[in-house]
Amino acid sequence: MAVEFLDIGGAHDGPENGRGGGSPATVATAGPQVPRPAESDPPEDRGDGRGGQDGGPAPKVVTTRHPGRWATAAAVVVLLAMAASALITNPAWEWEVVGEFLFAPSVLRSVVFTLELTALGIGFGFLLGTVLALMRMSANPLLSSVAWGYIALFRSIPLILQLLFWYNLALLYPRLSFGVPFGPSFFDIGTMDLIGPVTAAALGLALHQAAYAAEIVRAGLLSVDHGQREAAAALGIPRSRQLFRIILPQAMRSIVPTAGNEIIGLVKGTSVVYIMALPELFYQVQVIYNRNGRVIALLLVATIWYLVMTTVLSVVQHYLERHYGKGRA
Repeated sequence: MAVEFLDIGGAHDGPENGRGGGSPATVATAGPQVPRPAESDPPEDRGDGRGGQDGGPAPKVVTTRHPGRWATAAAVVVLLAMAASALITNPAWEWEVVGEFLFAPSVLRSVVFTLELTALGIGFGFLLGTVLALMRMSANPLLSSVAWGYIALFRSIPLILQLLFWYNLALLYPRLSFGVPFGPSFFDIGTMDLIGPVTAAALGLALHQAAYAAEIVRAGLLSVDHGQREAAAALGIPRSRQLFRIILPQAMRSIVPTAGNEIIGLVKGTSVVYIMALPELFYQVQVIYNRNGRVIALLLVATIWYLVMTTVLSVVQHYLERHYGKGRA
């Protein structure tokens, strides 16, 4: 005979029945001891086809083959090898001349000047573009129309024409006067003295870039949920603080990728200022190969430097995107 202790409900008694919720009472009951079946886990599938839950062989996983993918990869490798061989074995590339002029002082100065033009064009371009974007989103129809007209005009005219226009502005206005609008002027100055070649190049690049920057910034601002503005207004936050502390940081997620492409494009776009005889990279290599006749080698020098500059900017863009992308679901 086996003895089994059962709980008869003492654990459910509370303080109101006078027993204070003490230890449960137990009663010894006599009866035959019935063995309980032991719980066992189902047979484990070891992936070798020797056992499953039903005792039969488990299905075997077969990896899908992609012969077309491998064939394409092999063709790409062959093409890359052919390109590398053509670059290395063909003496017409004149790699020794490339090495001679790659770090020449005149070339390095032209690289610095190219970066300076890019910084001026992007800096003033995005500053003006942000103002134009806010004007375009304004409820004032005059401001919105003026911004729309500016964007439409400067996106329609090629950059090289804009540069030539600003370079030859003195043909239209030999002197520029400053004073009261439609009133007396306080002083005037020669246009050529005020707008030289470098100023004309920076002005043309900035005004041209502002038209594109305005649409980039506007698209970024529109990408922020309108509820963010409503919540900030409900909290009584000033509009300027709403823009710079709430809206703009979120809009940067959409602005940075497109702005990065514009900056990289402008680095290469500065090459058009060669028509103004400014010593940027492309103009400088032209001067050198017109003097020594090494056309391909000097074009390779310019190619390498453009590749270096755009690669560095691409890396910076990547880290900026990762920074502003924090917290995105």
